[in-house]
Amino acid sequence: MVTIRLTNSMTRRKEDFQPINRDRVGMYVCGPTVYDRAHLGNARPVVVFDTLYRLLRNEYQPDHVKYVRNFTDVDDKINAEAQRRKAAGRPESLEALIRERTEETIAWYHADMDALGALRPDVEPRATEFIGAMIAMIEGLIAAGHAYEAAGHVLFRVRSYRNYGALSGRSVDDMIAGARVEVAPFKEDPMDFVLWKPSDADLPGWDSPWGRGRPGWHIECSAMSYELLGDSFDIHGGGLDLQFPHHENEIAQSCCAHPQGGFARYWLHNEMLQVEGKKMSKSLGNFFTVRDLLGQGIPGEVIRFVFLMTHYRSPMDWTAEKARQAEATLRKWHRVLTGVAPTRPDDVVVHALADDLNTHGALQALRGLYDRLEDVRKVEAYGHPNDRSSLAESGDAIEGRFVASAQLLGLLLAGGDAWIGAGVDLAPYTARLTALREAAMASKDFSAVDALKSALTAAGVEVRMSKAGVELLPGPGFDASKLEALQ
Repeated sequence: MVTIRLTNSMTRRKEDFQPINRDRVGMYVCGPTVYDRAHLGNARPVVVFDTLYRLLRNEYQPDHVKYVRNFTDVDDKINAEAQRRKAAGRPESLEALIRERTEETIAWYHADMDALGALRPDVEPRATEFIGAMIAMIEGLIAAGHAYEAAGHVLFRVRSYRNYGALSGRSVDDMIAGARVEVAPFKEDPMDFVLWKPSDADLPGWDSPWGRGRPGWHIECSAMSYELLGDSFDIHGGGLDLQFPHHENEIAQSCCAHPQGGFARYWLHNEMLQVEGKKMSKSLGNFFTVRDLLGQGIPGEVIRFVFLMTHYRSPMDWTAEKARQAEATLRKWHRVLTGVAPTRPDDVVVHALADDLNTHGALQALRGLYDRLEDVRKVEAYGHPNDRSSLAESGDAIEGRFVASAQLLGLLLAGGDAWIGAGVDLAPYTARLTALREAAMASKDFSAVDALKSALTAAGVEVRMSKAGVELLPGPGFDASKLEALQ
């Protein structure tokens, strides 16, 4: 078994990963607030922690790993959309309209993340399913003196937790000086944050000891992780933008609510995403969702490959050129390896991933393995018998290891080759073009050859003609529907 090393945001150093219980490895990742389509930045942590999940399953066995990623379905933006639908004349209750919005958004999210080759987590809790657990945790914090009720709100006393700021590396006073915090007259301290807030008749709410209301954002993840993973678990992850205040607040309230536990032992944060060297922004016109890219014909596997090209702790720059490079590489791999049964991942690939999820290094190892495969296949096909007998392993063995390694990265998944035109029978077009070419060689009139070649190219078919004959391959932008007009 390989030693996995991860950079722990809490200690700011790379550490050997040692699970609390090797038979029950637990990972919690903060999931989306389900009010709209996931943008490209939302997808990066999905791919990062899906890759880690795959590595953990490879090392500890799938049934020994429990991955939890939540859905936040209590949010002002969700409420606003439900209220808009109500104002537009919908007869359903506000709660029903909120449920409708979150259901459709979760379905979008699943479809988009499935397209990226991401495994579904073992558990995907919704915040609304754990309101009782949140209320119980808040009651315990009040009883222990870590929280207080004021003006219908319940707030956490930040200064009651002496280690507050350890994750972000800042003191409470520094945070107050440098951060924009909500200053309310009922707060004892500007840094105190909301655990529970009141709801009026136009907002969703639940009965509680402090009146009808709804939870604050931070308490949701603390309650869900406790209920599903316990007071101590192995890994907590999310985007760097969640480190403060969300994760800092999670730590404070969880450690105060369950002082006997250690909450999360390893904290992992992925860096942010840029587009063509600039921050993704609607004002710059470079803001797009995963569905936007998929709709433009960029396959989910290509999007994932681009993500993997950059280490998760470095800012990632999405560019059209990277997407083109990724697509070209994946097409080459699929053409050779589609249908190959995986065996076991290559040791070099596994060790790269085990080194703090070095996906760039893993891709480089895959490229090297592919180059070796090509060399072996040449020897097998054209080499002297002595050369063939001296091979350390066969091409078939390398292929099986290559596919297993790619699948460890979430690439070359079974059934994931539809976007390159796999399964489309181009043989009739090959035969027709071959016949036209032979006739043209005799008549010297190549107009029919050129016409069919142009039509095939327009359908995204790569046409290769040589002395050896005609070869047709699905190329970038392949559209099988455009071939129907040629029948």
